Amino acid sequence: MQIGVPREVKQEEYRVGMIPAGVEKLTRAGHRVVIETGAGLGSGITDEHYTEAGAQIAASAAVVYGQADLIVKVKEPQAKEWPVLC
Repeated sequence: MQIGVPREVKQEEYRVGMIPAGVEKLTRAGHRVVIETGAGLGSGITDEHYTEAGAQIAASAAVVYGQADLIVKVKEPQAKEWPVLC
């Protein structure tokens, strides 16, 4: 399964849907995890932390949504994200 983690877009939301430990567990189980670049910065997690855990970094949310079978977020999808969910 391909799992995507986009950057949160809700105002004042700095958390990220998955930490590197989750990425490592999922990739060891055979899944592919794609993280939008900068998604973890508000939580102090760099792209390098994610790549060390086995994630692939995507340049944009559009790439994440386009590749993922499952999206992991903290907050509900915002109105500007709705078009990419269909």
